[in-house]
Amino acid sequence: MHPRIRALALAAAATLAAPLATTTAQASPAPPRTGFEATGGARWTTQPEEQSFLTAVDRASERVTMSTIGTTKLDRPLRLVRIAAQRHTSTTVLLICSQHGDEPSGREACLTTVRDLAYARDKKTRDFLARTTVLVIPTANPDGRAAGTRTNSDNIDINRDHIALKTAEGRAMAAVMRDHRPDVVYDLHEYGATPPYYDKDLLSLWPRNPNTHSKVHAEARTLSESYVRPHAEDAGFSSGIYGIWTDPVTGEPVKQVAGDGQERILRNTAGIKHAVGLLVETRVDPLTDEEKKDPALNNKRRVNTQLAALTGAFTFIDERRPSIRAATALARLEGFADRGPVHLGGADNDPPEPAETIQNPPCGYHLSPAQYAEVGDELALHGVTAHRDTEGAYVPLRQSRRDLAVLLLDDRAAYHLTTGRPDTSC
Repeated sequence: MHPRIRALALAAAATLAAPLATTTAQASPAPPRTGFEATGGARWTTQPEEQSFLTAVDRASERVTMSTIGTTKLDRPLRLVRIAAQRHTSTTVLLICSQHGDEPSGREACLTTVRDLAYARDKKTRDFLARTTVLVIPTANPDGRAAGTRTNSDNIDINRDHIALKTAEGRAMAAVMRDHRPDVVYDLHEYGATPPYYDKDLLSLWPRNPNTHSKVHAEARTLSESYVRPHAEDAGFSSGIYGIWTDPVTGEPVKQVAGDGQERILRNTAGIKHAVGLLVETRVDPLTDEEKKDPALNNKRRVNTQLAALTGAFTFIDERRPSIRAATALARLEGFADRGPVHLGGADNDPPEPAETIQNPPCGYHLSPAQYAEVGDELALHGVTAHRDTEGAYVPLRQSRRDLAVLLLDDRAAYHLTTGRPDTSC
């Protein structure tokens, strides 16, 4: 194990270099440990252990507030943890962990990050939390986590439900994004390698949906390419771009196998909702004979890779705070101008075809009473403004989430909720 990794893991506040032992000496009682830590990585933290761990952190630190944001079909709670040094901060980051129930390394990294931020006493961490609200959903798919499955208890991939919002899990995340308006949405996953073309320790990808505002897109790509990947590599881990196979000799792209621009995937939904989104994936497969013989070594590498990447994400926030805020603020305002095309397909590396672009969207969409009864809740969860009227409801496009409204209500969009009647009176 790389000697720097332990320090990174215990200083998940990013810009902070000191290990936890030096920053929490005055804390009382002693910081709790996860089941993963207590067993040296031999097994993952259980759900009861997670609950006890978070409860202990919540009680011990005035920086931490824990709330329930929903309940799964099988009555498991969905938790949101807020860490901040004061009520209002300039920047908000949302960490979403274990959307896929069989991908535990991100959850473990999120849990220890919550604790380390809560207990740290060094000035750098305190300054970071005075300006940053860190929101964490430690287990975004509790039912899948209990079953050891990618999907939830309805066999739905939650990371394909950020438009339809059919799942309790997807609805809870949408409500958090609407109510807290995070500037950065950081989504932690794992993947199975395909050597030698697709086997890096860490892969990352920004929003590729072409409706992402150009400045938000630029910040998200900077987060990936100038912070998350370099920090992982500085810690001794290899990195690459998610979904792109590369030639092991030349490093040139071979083909794209994932990572498109469809709006229902969280990193893309986040971009359309004007947040700097990033997907990170760590390699599940053992890398060495030692890791094959001792699963704990493999498990620790997976978690430590996530922690190294998180260090880069927090450093990004600290160093580029004005640029991030300017990008997200401009993106949120631009929809009120109600102009410009809306793209129904394509990606940043695959420009939309003319047939995939609405060059002149209508002024808005009329919904019948039955339609509004069917999708009104989803529109509200997405933060899309709708006005009740004598005909049912009217959704104007002169609003912050203009492009999203089109994707939800135009029948040409791949994942639309219903077919609104276009208003062309403008």
